[in-house]
Amino acid sequence: MLVDLLKKNRSYRRFYQSERIAEKRLIDLVELTRYCSSAANLQPLKYYCVTDENICDKLFHSIKWAGALPEWDGPIEGERPSAYVVQTLDLNISNNCLCDDGIQLEAMSLGAVEDGLGVCIIKSFNIKEVTEILNIQNNYKPLYVMALGKPKEEVVIEDVKDDQINYWRDENAVHHVPKRKIEDLIVKVIK
Repeated sequence: MLVDLLKKNRSYRRFYQSERIAEKRLIDLVELTRYCSSAANLQPLKYYCVTDENICDKLFHSIKWAGALPEWDGPIEGERPSAYVVQTLDLNISNNCLCDDGIQLEAMSLGAVEDGLGVCIIKSFNIKEVTEILNIQNNYKPLYVMALGKPKEEVVIEDVKDDQINYWRDENAVHHVPKRKIEDLIVKVIK
């Protein structure tokens, strides 16, 4: 059921790095984006799929991990993503993807979760380095990096308490993610 997939669809930051992801699995995830809505049906988003271990290592070092955990430098060797999908905007089609980027990232994330994978969608990365590492052409603008792998961590959703929305890790490395209650989300029901 969709609600179960959404609850499992967390930002995972620790993976079983040795469990590699086949190129076909990434292509299948990108194929899900074909069925997503697209503003003016322009479909301007294109993807770079990365499974090569050396390239994955280079991409890892271009990413800033977990801004709310400043004391954590990111996953250690052996717990890093085993694949990446880099979302780009094809500037030959449009210079604005409107909301297509989020729609397509969510579709791929849900597909990954359904397939037993975990993802972390990352906006905080060095665009210049990613462009050089992947030899991205000038007409493609990197928007997001999606890290993928078999999740190695437990992520728990809990209610926000005292307006504290920052995620955190406990002494057992369980990742806690506070979420607002439904009554905090609905401003008004108009009947």
